[in-house]
Amino acid sequence: MASLSGNVTKANLDTFRLHLSQFSMYQLRIFLDYFKNDLIYIIDTLDTLALLRELSYRKIISLESYQLLKEECGEAFSQLLIQDISEMVKDEMLAFWESLYFLQNDHPHPNLLGVLDELIFTGDTLERQISLDESGHALTPDLEECQQIHKKFLMEKTQNLVDNKVPGPNQQHSQSFPISERYLDLSVVSTNHFRKRTQHEVIETGGIHEHYLQIAESNLERIAPNKLFRWCHRKRCVPQSVLVSGVPGVGKTTLMQKFVYDWVNRKLYQRFSFIFFFKFRILNKFNEISLEGMILTEYPHLKSKIRDILTEPEKLLFIFDGLDESNHQIDFSLSPLCSDPQRLENLRVIVVSLVKQTLLKGCSTLITSRPSRLATIEIDDFKRICEIMGFFPKQRQMYFDNFFGDLEMSKKAFEYVRENDILYTFCYIPSYCWIICTVLSKCFTTHEGRTKLMELLPKTITQLFVTFFANILSNHSQDVEHARSLLSSIGWMAENGIMKQILVFDERDLTFFVGPESHLLSSFMVEALQPPNVAYSFFHLTIQEFLAALVHYLQFSPEKLQKALNDTKSFEDGRCEIFLRFLSGLSDSSTRSLLKPYFGELSTETAKTVINFLNAFVKQDANLEKDEVDSKRRALNVFAYLFESRNRVLVSQIKGTNKRFDFSELHLGPMDCTVLAFILESCKEVDLVDLDSCFIQTEGLERIWRHLHMTTDLRLSKNDLKDDDMQRLYNIISNPLCRIERLSLKNNNLTERCCSILACGILENRSLKELDLSKNKLAGPEFEDLISTLSNPNCTIQKLSLQQNKLSDEYADILLNLTKNVNLTHLNIGSNYFTDRCSGQIKKLILHSPSLTEVSVDKNDFSTSMDESLKQLNIQKPSVTVIV
Repeated sequence: MASLSGNVTKANLDTFRLHLSQFSMYQLRIFLDYFKNDLIYIIDTLDTLALLRELSYRKIISLESYQLLKEECGEAFSQLLIQDISEMVKDEMLAFWESLYFLQNDHPHPNLLGVLDELIFTGDTLERQISLDESGHALTPDLEECQQIHKKFLMEKTQNLVDNKVPGPNQQHSQSFPISERYLDLSVVSTNHFRKRTQHEVIETGGIHEHYLQIAESNLERIAPNKLFRWCHRKRCVPQSVLVSGVPGVGKTTLMQKFVYDWVNRKLYQRFSFIFFFKFRILNKFNEISLEGMILTEYPHLKSKIRDILTEPEKLLFIFDGLDESNHQIDFSLSPLCSDPQRLENLRVIVVSLVKQTLLKGCSTLITSRPSRLATIEIDDFKRICEIMGFFPKQRQMYFDNFFGDLEMSKKAFEYVRENDILYTFCYIPSYCWIICTVLSKCFTTHEGRTKLMELLPKTITQLFVTFFANILSNHSQDVEHARSLLSSIGWMAENGIMKQILVFDERDLTFFVGPESHLLSSFMVEALQPPNVAYSFFHLTIQEFLAALVHYLQFSPEKLQKALNDTKSFEDGRCEIFLRFLSGLSDSSTRSLLKPYFGELSTETAKTVINFLNAFVKQDANLEKDEVDSKRRALNVFAYLFESRNRVLVSQIKGTNKRFDFSELHLGPMDCTVLAFILESCKEVDLVDLDSCFIQTEGLERIWRHLHMTTDLRLSKNDLKDDDMQRLYNIISNPLCRIERLSLKNNNLTERCCSILACGILENRSLKELDLSKNKLAGPEFEDLISTLSNPNCTIQKLSLQQNKLSDEYADILLNLTKNVNLTHLNIGSNYFTDRCSGQIKKLILHSPSLTEVSVDKNDFSTSMDESLKQLNIQKPSVTVIV
């Protein structure tokens, strides 16, 4: 069988079909049902027309009727197609699989490769595995009774999700609801990109999230919960140790809770007779313990049967949630290991031994962690590594609908967030959705007028958290000094945790508290365990980061503040980025004023110190004269601090005489574009905005386009821009205040469909002198509209590049019209499909253009004699340089 990533030959197809033909029709239907959700996702991401053509070629469908069906059914088409396939005879079903196998040549989507790989390499045992996952192992009556008791215990633990509420005078801090009713699927993809992170993990993941919307459909494998322990085609094995990564608040614990809940309800992985679910924050209380003792501490109902349960490790799954919250410095390169489940060991030895299979060989382990923790340890023993990406757009909307209950209110709140780029970007994290919805629910239910309402609505992350905290404080009748004293105590502890990467606090940290019995304290922190092993953690890491910044405005200490500011520059893992954004955001007096009713005046000395720090920081780290990517990323981070500060005067002062913004080759997420838009708006006029190879795409362009007309040199090459983006490009160049003289749209995905609107923009523009449209696909009927405008005697463009645009001989007559442009001095039509048949028109174009000084026609399909003839034009018309 050929490699699934290689070219499929007829021999490969024959071998594949022969392999499948050994299975009965009954088995093929079982396989189709087993892969159903995978196949629906694959069909949704494939080139549907290519698949339908393959099926039509194999005579199992009518191409025309299914194309019509797709138009009528929309998103439901994939399900209907799979349903039709399931009702076909054996030869037709084999032809369906054959079509998918062939399509991997041009569509090597990892989910497609994974399904085919699993079918090929596990087909002989797949039916048994499917049955085992549905029905489970046969157990003795005693063990079966024990399993039912265990499942009942886990059902009570997992059947409800807790929804935190902002405390009020007559309001509970939280409420629960059935997980089956309110759980939203989280997007999980196969990746280990956290190994390369240098930014704060929440910021970096948020910045690239829209990017993943694109590549999740092309380069990343989507992993459903019921696929975590299925065949992994990358490692060619069924993984026994799986690692799930995710930024704080993205839903790791909730996903694990849903996983266990579904196991209890026989919806997945009945191959595991027993699942043991542990949280590292609770395991922190143990120094030495045996595996058996650890299980019985959490699940005492298993005491009478624990020895029998552990004798069949292949039927067991251990889930460990929150590796980043462990105090045991777990390192998977650790040795020596243990093999006895009754032997007392350090907790880290037990966990590593389970993963490395020296303890209970054959068992399975599932571990979750923040990306930043995984970047520092060895993880080669995990055969499947994946990351929770959180909510994509549809899920964000659904979350808002669930939270508000009122569709009109939900729509109003979501529309506001959708228009606020920073808030919308952070909505990929469920915890942020909760905070944002909590704040907006207060704002939108206020009786203030519209003007006052717009003042209350947050526009930055700092303003969001300030409003969030103000809402909490408004529900407490405590005096100003008490609130200031309590949050100052918590704040110093929070800052210590940020600097030392501490997420879980115990009795040794209680010296930071003024008293853990405070009701206000429970608004920010959650308490785990029972005395004397009490542990505290913040509801979300960002709440900890906000309090760490706020404390410097509550209690100004020049020494502590200066040390904190200096420390932020010493960490290369980005741990202090959001903390510094909050420090910067609170320097804005209007933002701070929202907290004045609860704390009195916040420190203006802190604000001045932070502003001075930012001033020096920008001059040192925001040097865009340097061409290194790291330098550009540091500059963008500093710009983010300025964005939070809302200090346009500071931006203007810092900018000074620098009027060049070069971010080329640096991936810019939508949030980066929002920050850059604020900087450009504050600068008014600039000489250069270089966004070449920044992969800004539609989402990024949408956030920044309103400020791009202010530059004289705009470079947007290699950004995956499409025809639909041309409306915004039109708005840029048709703006009456447009200053752009040089515009590069090279190497995007523009086609002839965008030519007419681009032509309208050029017609209305009076500043443009250079236009680079190289490496697009402009050939087509509407290309003539563009050339007609470029041929206008009043057209100001002097340099035009149409290199590599799939132009062939029939376009030579159209290009001849460029001789009417009296300003055109440079023309590049190289790397197209021109041949000797259009030699006359090409020569006329060169000889009759009134102002051309340079023409490039190289790398076309001209003969050698034609090349020589074109070179002679350099002699015939000395004022023109012809590049052949």
